[in-house]
Amino acid sequence: MATKPPTGDPVQDAPQVDGVKHAAAGLPAVAHTLRIAQQQMGVRRTAQTLLKVNQKDGFDCPGCAWPEGDKRHAAEFCENGAKAVAEEATLRRVTPEFFAAHPVADLGTRSGYWLGQQGRITHPVYLPEGADRYEPVSWERAFEIIAQELTALSSPDEALFYTSGRTSNEAAFLLQLFAREFGTNNLPDCSNMCHESSGSALTETIGIGKGSVSLEDLHQADLIIVAGQNPGTNHPRMLSALEQAKAAGAKIISVNPLPEAGLERFKNPQTARGMLKGAALTDLFLQIRIGGDQALFRLLNKMIIEADGALDTAFIDEHTHGYEEFAQAAREADWEGTLTATGLDREAIEQALAMVLASERTIVCWAMGLTQHKHSVPTIREVVNFLLLRGNIGRPGAGVCPVRGHSNVQGDRTMGIFERPSPAFLDALDQEFGITSPRHHGYDVVRSIQALRDGDAKVFFAMGGNFVGATPDTAVTEAAMRRARLTVHVSTKLNRSHAVTGTHALILPTLGRTDKDVQTGGKQFVTVEDSMGMVHSSRGNLTPASPHLLSEPAIVARLARAALGPASTTPWEDFEKDYGTIRDRISRVVPGFEDFNARVAHPGGFALPHAPRDERRFPTATGKANFTAAPVEHPEVPEGRLLLQTLRSHDQYNTTVYGLDDRYRGIKGGRRIVMVNPEDARALGLADGSYTDLVSEWKDGVERRAPGFRVVHYPTARGCAAAYYPETNVLVPLDSTADTSNTPASKSVVVRFETA
Repeated sequence: MATKPPTGDPVQDAPQVDGVKHAAAGLPAVAHTLRIAQQQMGVRRTAQTLLKVNQKDGFDCPGCAWPEGDKRHAAEFCENGAKAVAEEATLRRVTPEFFAAHPVADLGTRSGYWLGQQGRITHPVYLPEGADRYEPVSWERAFEIIAQELTALSSPDEALFYTSGRTSNEAAFLLQLFAREFGTNNLPDCSNMCHESSGSALTETIGIGKGSVSLEDLHQADLIIVAGQNPGTNHPRMLSALEQAKAAGAKIISVNPLPEAGLERFKNPQTARGMLKGAALTDLFLQIRIGGDQALFRLLNKMIIEADGALDTAFIDEHTHGYEEFAQAAREADWEGTLTATGLDREAIEQALAMVLASERTIVCWAMGLTQHKHSVPTIREVVNFLLLRGNIGRPGAGVCPVRGHSNVQGDRTMGIFERPSPAFLDALDQEFGITSPRHHGYDVVRSIQALRDGDAKVFFAMGGNFVGATPDTAVTEAAMRRARLTVHVSTKLNRSHAVTGTHALILPTLGRTDKDVQTGGKQFVTVEDSMGMVHSSRGNLTPASPHLLSEPAIVARLARAALGPASTTPWEDFEKDYGTIRDRISRVVPGFEDFNARVAHPGGFALPHAPRDERRFPTATGKANFTAAPVEHPEVPEGRLLLQTLRSHDQYNTTVYGLDDRYRGIKGGRRIVMVNPEDARALGLADGSYTDLVSEWKDGVERRAPGFRVVHYPTARGCAAAYYPETNVLVPLDSTADTSNTPASKSVVVRFETA
């Protein structure tokens, strides 16, 4: 039987710490999955829902973007995916009575965990100017309020339209169409905070800002390097692919500041042997200092260049540009500087080199550990250099693999959710709809916050997500949001952003992935794009949480009609009735989606074209894959300080907190902990179990403080520390971002420790 939500926030004053785990999944994961699912959904609904997750005739998991193979298990989900589904398909409800009982000020004192546990929002609600709590509002009135604020702006660029990675292709396409017909490219999205650095680096070097590998490529690889990524928590189904690769003979190198259970051993719950024994995954663990990855790959590249017969000269000559300049820069790499930047020893790097030279097919996978530093874009370019040297792009079993975090974040970008769209995309959009899209660039996430702070933006509209919880510099961001005239959130559940409002605010409840979507044109489905460029359908099977919910496409279509009025000739009403009409338009605007409706009807969907992968054609400015030769950087940390990375716990997905434990790291009953290497802790006088404030240091001299963190002695790399976000987002300066991509540098925060 499903349980009721907590009435009060659990006490987190004394988190417990026990042994670090050395294997992921297995029986504990199964037990935890079933317990959470039963609490949220009950037994019958659990079976009804989980057996449809990631199935060809089911719905796409609202968690990560890891792809599915053609042959699928009956239970095609992981522990954290099941948690995401359970929270969306929960039987708990947030009704108008809930909002009447909880003023916004009260919601602001609650933890993200408590807010999320309350359940699905059932009605649209409105916080009028001067009111202290949300109240029910009709959909018609809600759209009228938004339209009035939008049309009152002195410029369309005073509006911001944010998109979360859960948004479907159809809804994303409509949102960007509406924004551009309205007159702005202010389309910040969650990719600005995660893989924007990957897209920037890959577009420049190989001509497309996406990964170049398929699931089958991973199975065929000789060597897989997993850098700055924790798949055991963040992409657990990736472990099955790594297990299969290992069974076929692949070697795995893990590059990370922390040891992670999922990369040590995977106990596959799909097999008896996996449950009992599991499979060892990592052959070589390089426990690198935070931000040292560029230096590591630069030295490896130097040694590849100097090794006899190691270069794929035919590939370099035919398909690349800039090799000589890069090679000259690479030859300047030295051992002393690299060992300082990385914290590694020479023997480990030489062992890695031997594995690289023994591999004919190499893949490099990465996530936020590479993308959220000042020098992230040069780091990822260096990874591309590494692969180009041996021809490891555009052949089976090899390539770049940025592992996306949210289930359709890549698809949203493909659909045009981008503040800097290409002229070709805008030309196609204008031709199809007879509009004139703005050509000047819009605001990304960081610039959107700055615009709100400075009074240059007045209306904030969010299609999903938890903007306040996900963004850096919490105090600055919250103050900026409160300067808005109107804040609007399209949501399924409560989160921190609903308690940080503009002068007035709306919450518009929407259907989730698990919900049936029936419009006047009949039952609908939506589509998503996974991390490897596969596009497929998603169909919910549950009766919606309330008859008062609208789908995301319906919300955008009705908003557009209200805001644009009869002057718009776009058939918004038709789009709401039948999503197939949206896909028809996508097929004529977005390359690779030709004959969209027919192709997506195929079980499993279809793969988007990828020129570097499919034909070794590189659509860059030079017409070839580009070597780059950026100076090597790594974070400098003053004496008595540590370099902090913000990360997730195992009971968390992005900003959604499912529970207060981090099972693999041995943390239980609390989230305000900071992991510090025991030797660093002793040098700083930080006893295990003591409490400290974390204070970040940045060139602006502003004090940013996260108080009351329990010190946990943990085997992190020397000089490094780690703590959970969003609790530590307060420490990340808004202006501390990656060069080129402007992604917040949440993995490179210099901190000092202050105890009472």
